[in-house]
Amino acid sequence: MSACRLSALAPLLLLTASPSAAQPAAQVINLSSFAYSPQPIQLRAGQPVTLTFVNRSNSGHDFTARNFFANARIVSGSAPDGEVELRGGETKSITLVPRAGTYGVHCSHFLHKQMGMRTRIYVR
Repeated sequence: MSACRLSALAPLLLLTASPSAAQPAAQVINLSSFAYSPQPIQLRAGQPVTLTFVNRSNSGHDFTARNFFANARIVSGSAPDGEVELRGGETKSITLVPRAGTYGVHCSHFLHKQMGMRTRIYVR
């Protein structure tokens, strides 16, 4: 292969070998008694992200975002029926590639949404 062809390929090889391209971004989402944080959740469209859900309370909560999960490409982990269920003190992670949009989130446990356990995800 000629030196000219190699020099033309060098930038492409650097981009594909870049460690930042291989590692998804990370976002911790805390669940507590009747709240999520951060509020709101902001993600980048088309950029892989690992969402780590941490239930900081002693009781169960969930992260229900059916449209968000339905429109994302899930790489690892799962969100059956568009929700991540957590027992008290439990942590779960899911890696996905989100699609642009605004998505509602709530806890589907009895009266949790009404007590303030809801937020939005903004993917831009």
